[in-house]
Amino acid sequence: MRVVLVGASGFVGSKILKELVDRGHSVKAVARDISKIPYYDKVEYEAIDVNQTDKFVNAINAADAVISAYNAGWTNPNIYNDFMAGSISIEKAVIRAGTKRFIVVGGAGSLYDKDGNQLVDGADFPSEIKPGATAARDYLNILLENTFLDWTFFSPALEMHPGTSGVRKGSYRTALNEPVFNEEGRSILSAEDVAVAIVDELEFPHFIKKRFTAAY
Repeated sequence: MRVVLVGASGFVGSKILKELVDRGHSVKAVARDISKIPYYDKVEYEAIDVNQTDKFVNAINAADAVISAYNAGWTNPNIYNDFMAGSISIEKAVIRAGTKRFIVVGGAGSLYDKDGNQLVDGADFPSEIKPGATAARDYLNILLENTFLDWTFFSPALEMHPGTSGVRKGSYRTALNEPVFNEEGRSILSAEDVAVAIVDELEFPHFIKKRFTAAY
C-alpha cells in the first residue's frame, strides 16, 4: 500500500515506519523536522507542520491510507490545545484528499476501568501526562462522529514507554474499551509491538470506525 505516516520522527512513529518498510509498503514519512526521522532508501520524506492543512492535502494525494502518530510533545505546556488543533487539521486534510483509511495512535487515558470510568478522570492518573491524555480522549470523541472516513483509533497499553522498548514479539491480545492485562495484572506492550498491531490493522482491518487497544 501507499501510506502517509504522520509523526514519523516520534517514539512510536519511528517504530511504525520501520514496520511499514519491513513489510514492503510504500511510505511517505511526514514530520516537522524530517532530519529526526530514521532514514530508509525507499521512503519519501516531507517536512510539514501539522497545521498546514493545505500542504497535507497535497502530501496525501493518492495515498491508500494515512497513519497518524502525531504527538504535540509531552513536555509542551500547550499540549492540549496543540494536540487538538493538529489532530483536527490532519483529519480535515485526509478528508479533503479523499483518502478513506485513517488510523490514529492515541492515548490509553480514554480506556475504561472496571467501574466504567475513563482512566484519565481517575484521581491517581499521572498529572504530568493528564493534559495530553485528556486531549487524546477528547479527540477520540470528535473522531467518533466522523462517518466519512474508515477510521481506527488505537489506545496503547498502560505501560508503553522507553522501558518497554526493544522487544518485538509479533503477538498481542486486543480489546475495545478496557485495558488488556496479563497474568501479573499488568497492561504492557512494547512500542515495536504497537507498530505490529497498527500495521496488522492496516493490512487486515478489524476495527473500522472503532477504537481498540492491545497488550501482551
